[in-house]
Amino acid sequence: MLTLHSLPKAHGKKRKRYGRGNASKGNYAGRGLKGQRARSGGRSGLKLRGLKQSIMALPKTRGFRSLAGSTQVVSLKQLEKHFENGAVVDSAALLAKGLIQTIEAPVKILSTGKLKKALTVRVHAASATAQTAIIHAKGSFEAVLHPTKKSIKSRGKKKVVTTKK
Repeated sequence: MLTLHSLPKAHGKKRKRYGRGNASKGNYAGRGLKGQRARSGGRSGLKLRGLKQSIMALPKTRGFRSLAGSTQVVSLKQLEKHFENGAVVDSAALLAKGLIQTIEAPVKILSTGKLKKALTVRVHAASATAQTAIIHAKGSFEAVLHPTKKSIKSRGKKKVVTTKK
């Protein structure tokens, strides 16, 4: 069985052991005469040079990153494509259709595309032009307040703000 104490000696040149006193190698222990390099801890380690490319390859992580999370965006074109006339559009329906990733984050409707179907939209926010487009198509828009941690703990009722023109 091969163990550490039974390993054969490696052939080749013996390594020079620096900084082990006068008996090691000559009078100055392989460090030369006086100076910073002769002292213990002097000029220790490699200098990091030529790191410009590796520093540029790192991602930019400076600045402020909000803990509030981002708003999920849904366009009028997606509502037109995925929902039937007279349907109720809320966070659960959008999640079921695969238009948003989670119910916890707020949802905002933007006015990209055209809407011809009368939909009842109950989400957290919508742009002014998206609201007018929903109402112009004989639908309705209701802004549902996004529940915060405080309202979830108190188990209060959800407040619904309706806007109709």
